[in-house]
Amino acid sequence: MLLKQLSVKDFWRSAGMGFLNPFLFYLVLIKAYDILLAQEAVVLNYVWPMTLVLLSIPVLKQKITLSSILAIFISFFGVVIITLQGDFTHLRFTNLLGVILALGSTVIWAFFWLFNMKDKREEVTKLLLNFTFGFLYVLIFALFSKATTMSDIRGLPGVIYIGIFEMGITYVIWLKALQLSKTTAKVSNLIFISPFLSLFFVSVFVGEKIMWYTIIGLGFIIGGIILQRFVK
Repeated sequence: MLLKQLSVKDFWRSAGMGFLNPFLFYLVLIKAYDILLAQEAVVLNYVWPMTLVLLSIPVLKQKITLSSILAIFISFFGVVIITLQGDFTHLRFTNLLGVILALGSTVIWAFFWLFNMKDKREEVTKLLLNFTFGFLYVLIFALFSKATTMSDIRGLPGVIYIGIFEMGITYVIWLKALQLSKTTAKVSNLIFISPFLSLFFVSVFVGEKIMWYTIIGLGFIIGGIILQRFVK
């Protein structure tokens, strides 16, 4: 019913948003996971709150405070630790392309939510259209990309998981949680739990040994985010 109330401009807007997320965001992020250790890609992806702050300056015309600058510097130092894999003696980038892709995915993600904030349409309908266009982009890419093959059936559960949970149910649950909460801070603060859970899952299901520099780098990144959210 709500779809009938949308204009042609609304559909064009959803076409652009669907290109950013899920198509371009996951294309870049999954490539970063392919290059980096899973733990490195996971942690670097959590820089997005800082990226959101930086991009809100030109997009939303917001002013940045001294505490925000300090928070960004703290989080960026965590990125440097992970990028150099804790080795400051030679200052060489071990996986520079992977780091660029992982950080680039945070830029795409931040732009998606900033544009989403400026879009006043009903949330679930908006997400439905965005992801419908995203599916079309992914389908076209899969049809014309020679690298897209199902060489191992073991990858299918991962594809299903991303489609249902990563890009489906969780979006709706998150929006519903924000609607039911008295303040968005009560829900948004739970973001600090997820990176540590992610590292636990990487260790258990992927079998990677969590490196000391990953934990220290994550600590700096989360520290910067906490400073950004709680220090006025």
